[in-house]
Amino acid sequence: MKPKLGAQKVSKQSRLTQYEGLSAKSRQYIDKFLSSLLVEKGLSKNTLSAYKTDLTKFALYFQDSNLHHEEELIFDLMHIDASRIEKYLKYRVEKELSARSTSRSLSSIRAFYQFALIKQWCEKSPIEKIKNPKLPSKLPDTLSEQQVSDLLDAPDLSDPVQWRDKAMLEVLYATGIRVSELVNLQMHEISLLQGVIRVIGKGGKERLVPLGEEAVDYLSQYLKQGRGELLKKPTNTVFPSKRGQTMTRQTFWHRIKFYAEQAGIKSKLSPHTLRHAFATHLLNHGADLRVVQMLLGHSDLSTTQIYTHVATQRLQSLVKEHHPRG
Repeated sequence: MKPKLGAQKVSKQSRLTQYEGLSAKSRQYIDKFLSSLLVEKGLSKNTLSAYKTDLTKFALYFQDSNLHHEEELIFDLMHIDASRIEKYLKYRVEKELSARSTSRSLSSIRAFYQFALIKQWCEKSPIEKIKNPKLPSKLPDTLSEQQVSDLLDAPDLSDPVQWRDKAMLEVLYATGIRVSELVNLQMHEISLLQGVIRVIGKGGKERLVPLGEEAVDYLSQYLKQGRGELLKKPTNTVFPSKRGQTMTRQTFWHRIKFYAEQAGIKSKLSPHTLRHAFATHLLNHGADLRVVQMLLGHSDLSTTQIYTHVATQRLQSLVKEHHPRG
């Protein structure tokens, strides 16, 4: 019996199991595409994983619709046309998947078929005339300066693990770096004497980011006192996990949520909350937008400009609250 279109609940499978469920030909196409992204663009492991997930879900959807017998797959990614991609988009809408998620998925699929054209796997891209869905104007979640202060004061410095977390929170707010950049920070990339860190950002791009006095102070104390107690074996990682390994982004995200609860912060948080707060608070205090762009490691100024809207909203609320005719 032929299963319903997209009936397989791939979200309940591990990513590895999903990928292994693809036909050998689909895996070959995707592997070659991902290899080219790694070699030619130097994309990070997380970015490559996102591409792989998007393309796996895309391929599985069509593979399921072409499954006639348990051992026979009549399916080829290069034989998909625009009408079938439209059906895939309709399926995502029916599943109530967000426009932002669908837009990212389409970007991955578009890049994949552009690569397929270069390799002459297909004669034209089936997604060429399909537009990404319009995204709602979503401002980044951020915290007030008092909330950030409460969050940074939450760790108990009598505990080496919380000493590490305190230093991580201070560095994160002082620099605005990404969580992935923070957890992968290496000892040779920090200079307490100069008060800077060297960050390897997206696409392997390097930038120097100033730390600020408080972050230097807490980081220095952590390196002298807390870090040694966490080390199970020699490592160059500045902020190792309790097992002495490089911490995952997810682990640190759980730590942020723990301290937010300790501080009584009920605002919706994300792994980038302190990065957003860093940018917004700088702009609130008159920082130049292009300086903030450089500090955040944005290649496009328009990406940074969204923070000006957050800052403007804050200024408007202050005027409304304190001005006699507000």
